Amino acid sequence: MKILLSNDDGVTAPGLHQMADALKRLGDVFICAPEGPRSGASSSLTLYSPLLVTQLAPRCWSVSGNPADAVKLALTELVGPRPDIVVSGINNGLNCGSNVLYSGTVAAALEGAQAGIPSFAVSRRVAGNENYKTEAKAAARIIEKLAEGPSGDNTVYNINFPAGRTRGVVTTTTELMPYTDRYDRRVDPRGRIYYWLRGEPPRDTRGNGHLTDEAAVARGYVAVTPLRRNLTDDGLLERLARIYPVRK
Repeated sequence: MKILLSNDDGVTAPGLHQMADALKRLGDVFICAPEGPRSGASSSLTLYSPLLVTQLAPRCWSVSGNPADAVKLALTELVGPRPDIVVSGINNGLNCGSNVLYSGTVAAALEGAQAGIPSFAVSRRVAGNENYKTEAKAAARIIEKLAEGPSGDNTVYNINFPAGRTRGVVTTTTELMPYTDRYDRRVDPRGRIYYWLRGEPPRDTRGNGHLTDEAAVARGYVAVTPLRRNLTDDGLLERLARIYPVRK
């Protein structure tokens, strides 16, 4: 198996290389990741400046842009024949609920899915250490199993680990309740006012009859959520077509 690995914490992040070590038992691992942290970059592409690529080791490149840049460039220019799977992570911090809209980790996996490649985003609740080995090994087992199983069109499997021991793996839906956003209003040493975003996660809920990713992780489970690149509201589309029908 040929595996492309990326992230949004940067090419030197411990979680990336511990994930690479765990994936090596599944096949050949190629790393292409941003040169530094790009959390919150979502699917942003670098359009107004050139992308600089540095080869740091065999099968390992850093890119001056964002996670989506790194995966797109790797697939078209760097890794040669198409990989069998794309993996992004392990991210330092969960990517549950509304975070999937902003996450560079999820965005890197979505680039793989957009190319029709089974893709996986792996994240862990922030912990007070940089040892991801246990989660990396568990993630590799989950990825191996899911790669051999059913897959939807342009699907990303979003995998989130709680901190510490887990109670097992569950299939979840994305939490739809947004974070409660707040900004700390502060003053810098020069008297200028600035704002720092913080937020509170949503309450423990269920969505569409399934446990949500937020709730599952809060209860100590590994959450696996299938995500689609297609954002079309199919139900509303049918109703809208009655107002603006397709003209032949």
